[in-house]
Amino acid sequence: MATLPTNRDEAWRYSDVAALEGVSLDKWREISVPAGETFRQLIAIEDETSDPDGTELHRYRIDIGEGARAEIFGVIASAQLGRIEIEVRLAKGAHFELGGVTVGGRSTVREFVTRTVHAEPEATSNQVVRAAHWGQGTGNFLGNIDVVRDAQKTDAAQDFKGLLLEKGATVNAVPQLEIFADDVKCAHGAAIGQLDETARFYMAARGLSPELSRRLLVQAFIGNAFVALDDEDERERLMRIALDKLDRHL
Repeated sequence: MATLPTNRDEAWRYSDVAALEGVSLDKWREISVPAGETFRQLIAIEDETSDPDGTELHRYRIDIGEGARAEIFGVIASAQLGRIEIEVRLAKGAHFELGGVTVGGRSTVREFVTRTVHAEPEATSNQVVRAAHWGQGTGNFLGNIDVVRDAQKTDAAQDFKGLLLEKGATVNAVPQLEIFADDVKCAHGAAIGQLDETARFYMAARGLSPELSRRLLVQAFIGNAFVALDDEDERERLMRIALDKLDRHL
């Protein structure tokens, strides 16, 4: 029997570990991106294909070759516990791009967990995650960036923002940097708040309903996560999954 993690484990600190009972934690998708090539994966955890009361894990280990690029874009809008976990190793001049959104209410937990290892010089990474939750819902982002001693000219960034749509919802961010090179650019930012009441008042004064006002504000908020996705149809599909979840709550 495999030992299940607990909330004492850093990568599972805010997770719903009780929901892991009977779930295999040994399944990882191993991906190797050859030098100079591009890999893209879109992930949608949604009511139409997932059990709203179940657990859904997506786990990736990605080795990005020299000058190659890997992109992961995902939305987690279903499951009692929905989790996308990514471990990345970047070779020289490689790039990793992550855009993620979590939405939900009830007592659900939806989370992105990443570990990005800059193993060689001149690699870049960018991670943008947005969370919008209500009820007793929880949205998490745990992001680790490791820059090894010889990985000079690294440029790595994480940007997380959480939106609490109702009292009782929770959003957690744990950005971590471990840097052993001295010629690098590494940045992380995290902000958690509520809807801009001034903007809602402005919209109401122009005849927009409270529901539509909130939808438009949330749409603008989560849209930043998919800016780097250059496929307009796929970008709209991911946005629609997130917004449809919000619409069912309104």
